[in-house]
Amino acid sequence: MADTILVVVEQREGKLNRVSWETITGAQAIAAETGWTLEAAVVGSSVGDIAKEIAATKVSKVYDLESAKLEPYTPDGFVAALKPFIEQKQPKLVLMPHTYQVRDFAPKLAAALNRTLISDAVGYKYEGGNLRFTRQMFQGKFAADVSFVGDPPYFATFQNGAFRGDQVAHGDAAAPVETVNLDVADGVVRNKPEAPFKEAKQAVDLTQAAIIVAVGRGIKEQKNIELAQQLAEVLGGEIAASRPICDSGWLPMDRQVGSSGQTVAPKLYLALGISGAIQHVVGMKGARTIIAVNKDAEAPIFEIADVAVVGNLFDIVPPLIEEVKKTKGA
Repeated sequence: MADTILVVVEQREGKLNRVSWETITGAQAIAAETGWTLEAAVVGSSVGDIAKEIAATKVSKVYDLESAKLEPYTPDGFVAALKPFIEQKQPKLVLMPHTYQVRDFAPKLAAALNRTLISDAVGYKYEGGNLRFTRQMFQGKFAADVSFVGDPPYFATFQNGAFRGDQVAHGDAAAPVETVNLDVADGVVRNKPEAPFKEAKQAVDLTQAAIIVAVGRGIKEQKNIELAQQLAEVLGGEIAASRPICDSGWLPMDRQVGSSGQTVAPKLYLALGISGAIQHVVGMKGARTIIAVNKDAEAPIFEIADVAVVGNLFDIVPPLIEEVKKTKGA
């Protein structure tokens, strides 16, 4: 029997988390190098439509793992569902997106199968028949290549932005979908979950934003954030910030990007007055396009920027806003 990669995608309330597409892209790359078979699974209740959505990608098969006891999500329910399924299928590698939900149940799942988990990987290497996963260490200052010991199945999660979801390969025809009705025993789920926690009404999940306008110390004063906010609004994006801005209370903490904030991978990331400290860069370097505006030509942010604009943001942003308005009004 051929070695198999199983991608467990994430869905919430019937909607696929876009980070799952990135994980499938990474899994497709591994499958292409190793020659392993690629399959996917979606876990929940009445998630057949999501299974069909995944089946359009280049995978060999999709499993629709169904049980009424899997909605709403609980770690107990997901582990009870996935443990016997994985024991039966015996995949070589189980890949998942590194989301809050996966972080909640994946360690418990790996431990239940007496296996280890390599979490928050930003890439992989396959050399000499040995598969290793790359993890950032010490807030991105170093990278370590980590390999598994012992017998499969192996478990790993990919960080948001490690791969590009828009590069997922689609098959010539839809992959077969197998519905598996799971028997989750009564009493397995020991808690009754409340609605997903949010710190405040304005709390935002920046990981889902396609466009982000982020500000740093170069914004100078809190009142000037309004300028960046205007740019974000005309672009249809979200406002974000480096840690000093949030520490000062100029923007809520849920708007912070970086090692102690959110890790994002938007289509467009505009960095206004951000120097590019490593703590911030590790949270946004997965963006598809990075535009940086800074008056310091030696700012570290320019090392990763696709477009570097050396200049005063107060001279550059206002006419940029007007040009975007003209374009949208055309």
